[in-house]
Amino acid sequence: MAEKNLLTPGGHFVEDGIVRLELAEDAMNICRSMSLWPMTFGLACCAIEMMAVGMARYDMARFGAEVFRPSARQADLMIVAGTVTKKMAPAVVRLYEQMPAPKWVLALGNCAISGGPFKFKGQYGIVEGVDNLIPVDVYVPGCPPRPEALLEGLFQIQEKVTGKRWWPVPEELEKERSL
Repeated sequence: MAEKNLLTPGGHFVEDGIVRLELAEDAMNICRSMSLWPMTFGLACCAIEMMAVGMARYDMARFGAEVFRPSARQADLMIVAGTVTKKMAPAVVRLYEQMPAPKWVLALGNCAISGGPFKFKGQYGIVEGVDNLIPVDVYVPGCPPRPEALLEGLFQIQEKVTGKRWWPVPEELEKERSL
């Protein structure tokens, strides 16, 4: 076992532990990815598409993200769906900070990604990308993005957590990956 000397904020060196828990951590990550709890957090029109993903036709529950939580303290996935205004920015940051670790963020729609159609010279009320406020793990473009795109974003979050894709790859993505 290779020793790693990590320097703590106090200036002390820490050695690797005797017990390695990689298998347990891998199992926990699989459980985490298959039981994501997104926060109910819709800011604009993209929230309608987010609601559609929870309905019977798309059924997010099949893919492990069933329960939309009403509180940030119960959620581990923040789906920022829509336009983030500068007035709303402190609330977005506060909700992100209230989420327990590990936590992930998915930016849904062009407004959340870059300001969308509200990005123009002289605008003063819109945050031009939620990644200016909090770290974003997955971006789902579109105005508004289709429910299938949100499901693909969910699959990418799951792949980021476990390092493995659990669901079939759409044909277009499969062709791009083979190139």
